[in-house]
Amino acid sequence: MLHYEDFIPGRQFQTESHTVTEAEIIAFARQFDPQPFHTDPAAATQSLFGGLAASGWHTSSLTMGLLSRSELAHVANGMIGMQVDKMRWPRPTRPGDTLTAYATVISSKVSASQPGFGVVKLHWETRNQQDEIAVHMETMMWVQRRGDTPPR
Repeated sequence: MLHYEDFIPGRQFQTESHTVTEAEIIAFARQFDPQPFHTDPAAATQSLFGGLAASGWHTSSLTMGLLSRSELAHVANGMIGMQVDKMRWPRPTRPGDTLTAYATVISSKVSASQPGFGVVKLHWETRNQQDEIAVHMETMMWVQRRGDTPPR
């Protein structure tokens, strides 16, 4: 299990990769972001994107899925998010892109109100097969300290 003490600034976690399909881009967008450049390949060619592009929310969700199946899946109390800042999508995710996510520890501090826990700040970044950034953000995660039992 990973505890607060394991989150040392500079430590990086890397995920396995996932190749995004046209079908999953369209399915996600139909449910959560039904705009033509996400749902209709023909209409997308006439958009700012010049072709089908995944919703940024889809790329962000894929990032969460990749990280939650990485070594971070072993956080003692689970990956409990507290905050997301500075989310950016510098380039669109396209059908056939292969994404890999990284989380790097920026800082950590023990909670003043609940000393059995700490707050870990992470920089998340997801890159495609050409090492181009598809999404990046900063997150805060609530992490149990080693030897402490979470309250019930």
